[in-house]
Amino acid sequence: MDALRDALDHVRAELRSGASPLLTAAALLDAVAVSLHAQFAPALRPVINATGIIIHTNLGRAPLSEAAQAAMIGVAAGYSTLEFDLATGKRGSRLTHPERALTALTGAEAALVVNNNAAAVLLLLTALTKDREVIISRGQLVEIGGGFRIPDVMAQSGARLVEVGTTNKTRLSDYERAITPATAALLRAHASNFKQIGFVESAPLAELAGLAHERGLLLLDDLGSGALLDTAVYGLEHEPTVGESLAVGADLVAFSGDKLLGGPQAGIIVGKAPLIAALKQHPLARAVRADKLTIAALVATLDHYRKGEAISQIPIWQMIAAPLDQLRATAESWAHTLGGEVIAGESMVGGGSLPGATLPTALLALTPPNADAFAAQLRAADPPVIARIADGRVLFDPRTVFATQGDDLLRAVRSAL
Repeated sequence: MDALRDALDHVRAELRSGASPLLTAAALLDAVAVSLHAQFAPALRPVINATGIIIHTNLGRAPLSEAAQAAMIGVAAGYSTLEFDLATGKRGSRLTHPERALTALTGAEAALVVNNNAAAVLLLLTALTKDREVIISRGQLVEIGGGFRIPDVMAQSGARLVEVGTTNKTRLSDYERAITPATAALLRAHASNFKQIGFVESAPLAELAGLAHERGLLLLDDLGSGALLDTAVYGLEHEPTVGESLAVGADLVAFSGDKLLGGPQAGIIVGKAPLIAALKQHPLARAVRADKLTIAALVATLDHYRKGEAISQIPIWQMIAAPLDQLRATAESWAHTLGGEVIAGESMVGGGSLPGATLPTALLALTPPNADAFAAQLRAADPPVIARIADGRVLFDPRTVFATQGDDLLRAVRSAL
């Protein structure tokens, strides 16, 4: 009824302005149908990512594996054992479901999952360092996505930030001189979304661990991406893994579930059992806890690693490991249908992971009269297609386009052409 009234108001406004609107009932109903379709079209909807950015923050970061999707549907469609122990028939804990897989994969004594990595860092600082000093290098006072900054998170936790070193050089001796009786921990924030090159130096994590434990302090490692596999095997720079941080002496390691792990948005903390126990008991832990859908998807994703099938089952790792010949064949197939040319290019890992790291790829390049208008037409398709624009050309990278999306991409591009 509201849509009908809006359509009639629009016609009346046109009549008053001197226009001659089409006044048939069919035209009015068509206008109402368009209005209602737009009103109920979801703002959050699937898109085809043809940008070649694998972990695209604006497009939802890591796509989930089929097993992770099935796990979410399984617990969403009915009731579940979220906080119920089948063996005893008594109340259980949601925290136990991912813990076994995380400890098995990382070698940690215990683990805790919250709703994102910023929450993980906030929780461990609040629970373990409130009203005490935390020492961090000036070169690691990073800003993460959305304008949130490590110093702001630390201030919110109640910890007292102590900066040491310089932007480009921080030595172990800088940490040593800053330690006081009020110091609770040393914090390393891994530079997962930017890179320093040239005249730079930082204290190795193993040396920080030795110093922290010698002085009776905690070593906390905000790892960010949280890789469980060696990225160097797939032609990328080596990204520190969670297991490596724990092996050299980090007491707690915090990382994301939806970056290089390839799972749902989550903040994961692994490390010493007594410290994890203290985090679990803190009131903030309930405020930032993960829901059943996140836990289900995360456990399914972790099981891929435990079974040795991460490369074949987790989408971001499938994309990272995709052979160049296969990508070129897909791009040439698109060019055969749509025209344009196939050119060499680079895909990016993205998502605050491996800054500056790229993988060689093959791109379909189209040169429409107006690249911006053409890209806008692609975004208006159903499903929308998101491509790259460079030097007046619209570029399509097959690395981030699923095989099941190929027909929809071709249909959208043909329509825009």
